Amino acid sequence: MNTKIWAYLIHLSYHMWDDENTPPRGWYGQPRYQENNNVSVETWDSVVRYLAECKYNTLVIDVGDAIKYESRPEISAPDAWDKAFLKKKLDEARALGLAPIPKLNFSCAHHTWLKKYRRMVSTPEYYAACADVIREVCEAFGYPRLIHLGMDEEDMGFTMREAYHWRGEKLWWNDLYFYFNEAEKYGARPWVWSDYYWKHSEVFIKNMPKSVLQSNWYYAAFKNYPEGDLRNKRIATYEELDALGYEQIPCMSTCRGFDGAAENHFHTLTHAKRKLDERRVIGFMTAPWSATTALREFYLKDGALALFDARSRVYPETLESF
Repeated sequence: MNTKIWAYLIHLSYHMWDDENTPPRGWYGQPRYQENNNVSVETWDSVVRYLAECKYNTLVIDVGDAIKYESRPEISAPDAWDKAFLKKKLDEARALGLAPIPKLNFSCAHHTWLKKYRRMVSTPEYYAACADVIREVCEAFGYPRLIHLGMDEEDMGFTMREAYHWRGEKLWWNDLYFYFNEAEKYGARPWVWSDYYWKHSEVFIKNMPKSVLQSNWYYAAFKNYPEGDLRNKRIATYEELDALGYEQIPCMSTCRGFDGAAENHFHTLTHAKRKLDERRVIGFMTAPWSATTALREFYLKDGALALFDARSRVYPETLESF
């Protein structure tokens, strides 16, 4: 009965948000931007072992600038892992029953990791760099069946914080198709965040291929909010994507600052089991959104436990084969 993906998002790179010009996001408990990613290998290993104990089968890795790129060394952080070490860690995860899936975020709100190329969006130089990165990551991961391409939160409200720009509708879709095509060259199915749908449903329906795996994300309680509250749309998106025929992996989190976050995992799984077609819900993912450091190890494991606990209550049958 264990056919679903049970995924955990872990950060190898933490350069998805702020740069040297932006203040730290205090509610994540993270320091101001640092040149290194400062991943603790001991914490990484401990969390990965714990995921195996909690019966996960998929490890989604935010790669970003945290590996040494041969084609684009200028992107790599000073403490980036070389590919031999990365492959060793991927093999260790596989040995524990965790399939490694790479994640790269090309949203203009989350591409600090691209270094100078984030200022060249939609230019020939930018496309060449993105193509090289996708190629190298797919090769390093042994040509995975999925690759997460991010693409969340690209609008004025988010990009203004970093003083970045954002792409208009036609250019956004043009670039999105470019990423899809590059991923598919190497046999990887594209996977994206679904929040574009919240404010642009008709355009999304017109342009988003059914072949692209969706992850709507919602980190608060499931309840009726006041009319016009975006949280209603975010919850409804799960059912609407399902009715439209998209396969999806709902994403949950123990992120602080959300109303009802403590019950988010249980509410999400319950909602999915009651409201969605099981054939199109191919899995679930939790994303603690925290750096992989010793200081954050308890929080990282707490996020893993939250989904396991909810799964044992809502989908106990998926644990029978372990």
